[in-house]
Amino acid sequence: MPIENRTARLTILIDPRKKAVFERLCAGEDATSSQVVRRLIREYIERRLGRPWHPEDDPAELSIPTSGRPHGRAR
Repeated sequence: MPIENRTARLTILIDPRKKAVFERLCAGEDATSSQVVRRLIREYIERRLGRPWHPEDDPAELSIPTSGRPHGRAR
């Protein structure tokens, strides 16, 4: 399987206390916060697509399901 290209940056705003807990939990499983976020994003993509995601998938060619999409802002 091809290695994922990790050159895109995703910047998020998060409560500092939540970030501190997240980083301690990540450290507890000997993982960086970036590794865990990448894993969470991949799991979300696969759940929404209903199939495994592969690095060679072309985003422009994916059939993106629209049902079951949450409404409003994330909390």
